[in-house]
Amino acid sequence: MALIGLKATPFAAVAQLLAVTGVVLVLVWCISFMGGLAWEATNKSLIFNLHPVLMLIGLIIIGGEAIITYKTLPLNKETKKVIHMVLHAIALILGIIGVYAAFKYHNESSIANLYSLHSWLGICIIVLYGIQWIYGFVIFFYPGGPSTLRSDSLPWHVLFGLFVYILAVANAALGFLEKLTFLENSGLAKFGSEAILVNFTAVVTVLFGTFVIVTVLSQPVIEDDYSYSAI
Repeated sequence: MALIGLKATPFAAVAQLLAVTGVVLVLVWCISFMGGLAWEATNKSLIFNLHPVLMLIGLIIIGGEAIITYKTLPLNKETKKVIHMVLHAIALILGIIGVYAAFKYHNESSIANLYSLHSWLGICIIVLYGIQWIYGFVIFFYPGGPSTLRSDSLPWHVLFGLFVYILAVANAALGFLEKLTFLENSGLAKFGSEAILVNFTAVVTVLFGTFVIVTVLSQPVIEDDYSYSAI
C-alpha cells in the first residue's frame, strides 16, 4: 500500500517545476558563469562543465521522471513499463557520458582521478544503476522471468532502485559542494552571485529528489500489479 494517502499528481507537478528550475539553473551556471560547454577546447574547464549538466539532466531528472512514471501516467502497464525502461536507459547513457567528461577533463588537465568521495560514490552509482537496469530489462521486459520471480523481485527492484536514486541525489549535492569549494579556494566570493546560484541549484536538486520519493510513496493515478504501491 502507498504510505501517503494523497494522489501522486500534485507531488509530481511540483517535481516537474523543480526539474525545469534545476535545468535552467545548471545551464545558467555552466554557460553564463563557467564559460560554456565543449567536448574539445583549449580551456579544459569547458569540458568539465558537461559533467554537472549531463549528470543533473540525465541521472537525476530523467532518472527521477522514469521512477514516477508508474504513479503518474494514466496508461496501461505495458506502456508504462516501456517508458520507464527507455527513460532509465537515457538517464544511464547521459550519466556515463557525464562521468567520462569528468575523466576527460582530469586527464587533459593533468589532474588525478578518483581522489574524492564524490568520485568514488559516482562510479558506484553508475555501476549499480547499470546493474539495476539490466536486471529490470531481463526479468520484467525481455525475455522476462517467470511470473513468480517477477512478483517476488518487484519489491526489491523498487527498493534497490530508490536506494540508488537517493544515493545519486546525495552525491549530486556533494558534487556541487566540492566544485564550489574548489572555486572559492581559487578566489570566488563566498557570498557572490555564482556561489548563491550553485547552492540554490543543489537545494533544488535535493527538493526534486524529495518530491520524486514522495510521489512514489503516494497513491497512483491507476492501480495495477506493477505499481510502486507493491512496496
